Amino acid sequence: MPGGVIRLDQGSNEPRNEPRNERRNEEEQLVATPNVANTLANVPIFSGCSKRELGIIARASKEVKHKEGTVIAREGERGIGLFLILDGQCKVTIGGKTKARLGAGDFFGEVALLDGGPRTATVTAVSPVRLIGITGWVFRGLLMEHPTIALKTLEAVAGRLRSVSKEPV
Repeated sequence: MPGGVIRLDQGSNEPRNEPRNERRNEEEQLVATPNVANTLANVPIFSGCSKRELGIIARASKEVKHKEGTVIAREGERGIGLFLILDGQCKVTIGGKTKARLGAGDFFGEVALLDGGPRTATVTAVSPVRLIGITGWVFRGLLMEHPTIALKTLEAVAGRLRSVSKEPV
């Protein structure tokens, strides 16, 4: 059968055709997971996780693409999770004033990943942007299934809190 793969549907002996491009997308996702896992290692709350654990988190995340001008996170609105920029650029504004620019390897929403609280800033795509996102509810499920990830995430958050509390007031 040119241009496709034949697979059996689950629970059926009937073959189904699967276009070659679907198979290629699966392969691309499998190849991309180690790259995403390596990038996740740079997110402070995941820095203590092993390669295996980072791979688990990477597989639970989803790729998202946004056009230039898209507001990805809005200040004051409830956050749904963490986003890690793979390609493109975003600007961060607070009260309408630009505070930072983010690019490949940068991330936002790590606090919302844990508590789902309101966003402290607005993040807008200033170019087409490709992100990896993981929602709080998916992450909480991972924490329940993989307690070592929960422990390492907690340790990282405690470490960050401790370092901030040591700063002079």
